[in-house]
Amino acid sequence: MIELRGVSHRYGPRTVLSGLDLQLSERRIGVVGANGSGKSTFARLLNGLVLPTRGQVLVDGYDTRTAGREVRRRVGFVFSDAEAQVVMPTVAEDVAFGLRRSGLSRAQIAERVDAALSAYGLAEYADHPAHLLSGGQTQLLALAGVLVTEPGTLVCDEPTTLLDLRNARMVTALLASLPQRVVLVTHHLPLLAGFDRVLVLHEGRLVADTDPASAVAAYEELLA
Repeated sequence: MIELRGVSHRYGPRTVLSGLDLQLSERRIGVVGANGSGKSTFARLLNGLVLPTRGQVLVDGYDTRTAGREVRRRVGFVFSDAEAQVVMPTVAEDVAFGLRRSGLSRAQIAERVDAALSAYGLAEYADHPAHLLSGGQTQLLALAGVLVTEPGTLVCDEPTTLLDLRNARMVTALLASLPQRVVLVTHHLPLLAGFDRVLVLHEGRLVADTDPASAVAAYEELLA
């Protein structure tokens, strides 16, 4: 369970989110809104990358303000620009990076990394330079690097924005197959088909919280 209690956030004098009271428990949750609506800030609040100016964000009872490490063990985050998450020279080393403080033995880490590489179609690239992957492969690497830590929730901030159609479909299919709760921020409205719940943000406020079809209709009305 992720809870937002009276959450607002400001950057200097500018309010980017205001008055959010939510409980997020569904398996597939979408977030949509125009540029500048507060979507990315909302996503970052969910695992403590951004702390609320007012209010609380709780993950399984842990406050993001005081228990960031516990929160990030439970909530993984994937950025739209996967290159920003690639920090190690090779693909296998990059996936292993997230397990460096896990308490697992080297053998256990190697086993988990091998399993992640196989699961996300990267096994043959284990020793490949991480920064020489294609765009779709880089996004898969970013996902593998987060999912290898086995978070209960995955937050994705526009993960298909920089991908071509083929790779966007590949990443979309992967997200749909995951057992984790997925919170997906996106401009690609067809990705929301089959989701349990969609939130619509507008000028920092939640203006709709409903099923995908109704949420998309509300969003399109705002754009019109």
